[in-house]
Amino acid sequence: MKQRLFSLIRKEFIQIVRDPRTLILTLIYPVVMLFLLGYAITNDVRNIPLAVLDRDRSGQSRALLDAYRASDYFKLEYYITSEDEMNYLIESNQARAAVIIPPNYGREIVAGRVGQIAFIIDGSDPNVSGTALTAAIMVGQSQSTKIVAQRTMRETQTQMPVDVRTQVWYNPGMITAYYMIPALIGMILQFLTTFLTSTSIVRERERGTIEQLIVTPIRSWELVAGKMVPYVLIAFFDMIEILVAGVLLFDVPINGSLMLLLVLSCLFLVTTLGIGLLISTVANTQQEAMLTTMFTLLPSIFLSGFMFPLAAMPTFLQAVSYLIPLRYFLIITRGIVLKGTGADVLLPEILALCFFAIVVMAATAVRFKKQLD
Repeated sequence: MKQRLFSLIRKEFIQIVRDPRTLILTLIYPVVMLFLLGYAITNDVRNIPLAVLDRDRSGQSRALLDAYRASDYFKLEYYITSEDEMNYLIESNQARAAVIIPPNYGREIVAGRVGQIAFIIDGSDPNVSGTALTAAIMVGQSQSTKIVAQRTMRETQTQMPVDVRTQVWYNPGMITAYYMIPALIGMILQFLTTFLTSTSIVRERERGTIEQLIVTPIRSWELVAGKMVPYVLIAFFDMIEILVAGVLLFDVPINGSLMLLLVLSCLFLVTTLGIGLLISTVANTQQEAMLTTMFTLLPSIFLSGFMFPLAAMPTFLQAVSYLIPLRYFLIITRGIVLKGTGADVLLPEILALCFFAIVVMAATAVRFKKQLD
């Protein structure tokens, strides 16, 4: 029995050594995941992009903005002049919150009365919006205490001098399901399409049917399209299933165009299916194809904004996230479902997905052509 067990263990080691690609992936995979988990997984939200509409422009308003800047929760990135600019910045995800200081704020503070400000928060991401809501109130209260201390002892202070009135847009209840369900569309589509297509060519190679494809008079792009169509139909069915379940079970509101979501989902599917087929042309075995697929899926989970806010990550990981197609599709799904965003606002994300689709499909067609030749 011991001899049989030793022989089986020895055989498994030999099999691993004979497959160097799988061996390399097996060794590198834990290190990469440890790196990503160590830096990307954090619930500490800092440097929330803030739009500032200061209609007072007084010393008192500047002091208030300095307090928000010093808190480290907000990054005063946009100084705007109208509410239309504010709406666009929040809708396009460039700003996650906005502060509006009215023209009479400074006079009210000097006169010993209450100076009211408005603080608008994008509630589509409950994690970020919850932090922004708490920080907005906390900084306002801290500034109120400072103003009270600066006033003379002869004045009778009956109320706090700064009144922060907050509004949460798009997801007033800050319900996590409203934020996660649209993201699950992208995650499930990528997982299914990439995983299923990554083993397609490898499976035919292992079964010996790849030679039949080689001798047939078909072009490489036709073979790519023929491999993609069935998975596209399956993926669309899954997407509709997720949307229906989200509406029925979680009451997720769909505020935007469903047709626009379907069209842009098709563009995303071209990219993910192309990645799966590209993996299939590179891998030699189904096991290697599966490992390579997981190697691409997990970074997408951590670096796309699916679970953790990109603003909380180090700068170099934020730069790497621009290479993740899922990052752009999550902005699209959350924008359409939660905010009712149109194609004009989502144009940068649409162009990015077009670029990824062209590059990935071109690379896949080249790999297929080499194999068919």
